[in-house]
Amino acid sequence: MITTADRLKTVEEYYFSKKLREVRGLISDGKPIINMGIGSPDLAPSDAVIKAVANSLKDSGAHQYQSYQGLPELRDAISAFYKNKFGVVLNATNEILPLMGSKEGIMHISMAFLNPGDEALIPNPGYPTYTSVTKLVGAVPKEYNLTEDNDWFPDLEALEKQDLSKVKVMWVCYPHMPTGAIASKEKLQKLINFAKANSILLVNDNPYSFVLSKNPTSILALENAKETVLELNSLSKTFNMAGWRVGMVLGNSTHINAILKVKSNMDSGMFYGIQKGAIAALQSGKDWFNSLDAVYTSRRNLMFQLADKLNCVYDKNAVGMFVWAKLPAGAKSSEEFVDEVLYDKNIFIAPGTIFGSNGEGYIRFSLCVKEEKIKEAIARF
Repeated sequence: MITTADRLKTVEEYYFSKKLREVRGLISDGKPIINMGIGSPDLAPSDAVIKAVANSLKDSGAHQYQSYQGLPELRDAISAFYKNKFGVVLNATNEILPLMGSKEGIMHISMAFLNPGDEALIPNPGYPTYTSVTKLVGAVPKEYNLTEDNDWFPDLEALEKQDLSKVKVMWVCYPHMPTGAIASKEKLQKLINFAKANSILLVNDNPYSFVLSKNPTSILALENAKETVLELNSLSKTFNMAGWRVGMVLGNSTHINAILKVKSNMDSGMFYGIQKGAIAALQSGKDWFNSLDAVYTSRRNLMFQLADKLNCVYDKNAVGMFVWAKLPAGAKSSEEFVDEVLYDKNIFIAPGTIFGSNGEGYIRFSLCVKEEKIKEAIARF
């Protein structure tokens, strides 16, 4: 008998992988399902991006293996983007590493910095991949609580009182997923100071900084950040390029080189045409960002109406492409509530519990749904 590796016993199949199979089954049975569960942008990239890819296909070397570090022009474009948008100066040669999606970066960082038995601080609620990847590399997830009462920010004083001797990495995500909470520069500086004082690599996952955010921020813009901080970013949400798999990790050259050692053994470079499209996206003007926000603002206002129909409470100042909503008092568990809506109204909403135990009592609506579908969902109630 062929057996699987023991590491598979530490993780489960990703929730959305399982649940979307169930949703597809309902659709194939003729159910008029409206999917509000997953944050996969339904809008297209700009015409300039599409044109850049098309024009690149006959370039010399376009279909060969590409550099593990990406095209120099792509790294230059990322550097210029971070300087223009965040005021962060990055050396394009050794402080920027393009990724095939920031999700792979989570694995590469974990493989580069975590030994078996090391601990990683994981937000609860937070992106489930932080936990699963930590387990897959043999390290130990150590959850820290995020609560609405503390604006979904860690209680650093409480963390300081814990044994942090085995903690090597701390995952944070601001603007926060799934709640949409933002962290001020003062709070981000406290995170940096905490990480530095405890010799922890702080990794900020920052893909939502340009979706309904009035003040896009990078943690790398703060004092002494590069000493102890890496930042992940992605073109998936900002430029409607989720399926293209274009991300990046940024930080000091020592940390980036460590990640490159892993990445160069995992893939053979990003397709040339996609890199050319990414360059065009990063050079987008204000009109692109304004049009994106206009679409999501309109959708969010409608989603607020749907949340009202369900007697949920939400924060109108949250950012990102989701609405995080608290269920009414006395409601069923998040997963029971979601299943009831799915089978009674043919609407799929994500339960807060897939992001951690502190997500109990909450649900998450995705804004990657066309307005007419949101209006239809409202009408079903």
